[in-house]
Amino acid sequence: MKNMKIAAVIASLFMAFASNAQGKIGYVSVDNMVQLMPETAKVDSIVQRYHDDTLQPRYNFTLSEYLRKDSIVNGKDSSKTPASVRAMIRQEMQNSAYELQNWQAIAQQAIENKQNELLIPIYKKVVDAIKAVAAEKGYTYIFNKEAFLVAPDGDDILPLVAQKLNVKLPPQVKPGLSSQTLQPPSGGNQ
Repeated sequence: MKNMKIAAVIASLFMAFASNAQGKIGYVSVDNMVQLMPETAKVDSIVQRYHDDTLQPRYNFTLSEYLRKDSIVNGKDSSKTPASVRAMIRQEMQNSAYELQNWQAIAQQAIENKQNELLIPIYKKVVDAIKAVAAEKGYTYIFNKEAFLVAPDGDDILPLVAQKLNVKLPPQVKPGLSSQTLQPPSGGNQ
């Protein structure tokens, strides 16, 4: 609720400032533009390869080590292992068990980190193009469309940014239409 109040105050200040300002106002959906970038499609395949080549082997190794240590501690020959070594192995098994039990969260966090790492240069490229379009077309203010609940009328510059980046717009995103109708590509980021 507090965030809504803050957003409302910011929006009203923005509207008051924008109504007094003598400038051209535009908006763009940065996320939609990033989705349209050809490099974004490659991110999904790189992340999948990261999962298959890095995360899955890590999980398999942790599981096999857990099972190996379990056989040392609880197997038929466990009495041959000194008690202090068994205690140390049990502690290692607890750490492995925790990792295995929380694997979904650990893997999801690692995947999100990898996606973010790969998307940073794409976002930078889009933001640089937005700045260039703003300068070329005389926009004083360009806002991220999703940042405001209420905003004054402005121009959706997504088509201009796409043109600047040599990205072909899908048919549902044409000049004069809202970029809100843009759907993420099938098999989007997961």
